Amino acid sequence: MSKTEQITKNEAYDAVDPDDFRSMMEVDRYGKRSKDFDKIISATHDHFWDPLDEKYIDFTETFDLEKNYIMPENFLPEMQCPSILKMDEESKIKLANESARWSISGILHGEQGALNLSASLCHILVDPGAQEYVANQTREEARHVTGFSKYVKARWGEPLPVGQTLGDLLCELVEAREVYKKIVGMQILVEGLAMGAFATFYQNSNDPLLVKLCQLVMTDEAFHHKFGKIWASKTIPMLDEKERNLIEDWAAHCFQVLLFNLVNPEQKKIIYEKFGLDWKRVLEELHEIVSDNSRRKAMENSTNIFRVLIKTLLNSGIITDRTKDFYSVYVNIEELKKEGDRMVGDDIADEGIKYLTELNFKDRKNSVNTVAAE
Repeated sequence: MSKTEQITKNEAYDAVDPDDFRSMMEVDRYGKRSKDFDKIISATHDHFWDPLDEKYIDFTETFDLEKNYIMPENFLPEMQCPSILKMDEESKIKLANESARWSISGILHGEQGALNLSASLCHILVDPGAQEYVANQTREEARHVTGFSKYVKARWGEPLPVGQTLGDLLCELVEAREVYKKIVGMQILVEGLAMGAFATFYQNSNDPLLVKLCQLVMTDEAFHHKFGKIWASKTIPMLDEKERNLIEDWAAHCFQVLLFNLVNPEQKKIIYEKFGLDWKRVLEELHEIVSDNSRRKAMENSTNIFRVLIKTLLNSGIITDRTKDFYSVYVNIEELKKEGDRMVGDDIADEGIKYLTELNFKDRKNSVNTVAAE
């Protein structure tokens, strides 16, 4: 694949064809390591955690799914549909928790996509520093898959199948040969979406185990997002008009698909069928409840996943005067600009990193003392 097709503007993100391993053994390549990723590589040790070690997280913690909502009832728009309002409280709780199962299953599938995508970048990024970074991210995404797999198993036994919208997008990103699609799609779009979702679960879930898991995952995701920010800072300003328009339009298309289809009742029909509900009927009722105005109102919440996604694109320079009107239907772009670069999940991640640093440092110290004594 040529550099033109890759839209490579900085050597740190130079890439080769996935089938061209011989280029990775070029003698000169090993000495051409960028320093752009050294800090986020070194920080990997500070936010290490192990989903298989109870000192970090204990998946035996119980939660009564029959009596308690994992997420507050008002977080699910369909709970206001007439066909659902007439259900008894026990059935509402079961439906809401199945909806949470569907959402968390989607996160699990997304983490699997991030794992595979990171591994695919390992095969093609030429810069040794960039390659080492994505190797670390691959490891971190693998522990996210383990963590959410264990959570789903603890609460429901097994996850639900991936929805078509998310599944199609993940396949497009993982299988893409263009680096810009992988980085914009996963490190900016999907990671932005995930940070919003994790922040929402962290701040609002009634399940302490899910709250803890989300914070641990966010300590990693904050760094994954930085990799995308570095790409944006080095690439976006160097684009010509044709290249910028291509990336802007593709990002806007992905946003629109996610906004209107990610939680569409058709995607969740596997859930509604269990309760004797017709997804088409639920969709019709939602159309009476959810409008552009209600979406805009929902996006005033700092943890709204789509607000976080728009802010991520804006801060990356992928929303310009050419496309801002498209997003302005839902958010006030000028307000987002005033908020600066800090994201809603950054403070949560920072607290988690501080906790992990103290825990890991203490364990390292004890380990060193033990070895020295022997």
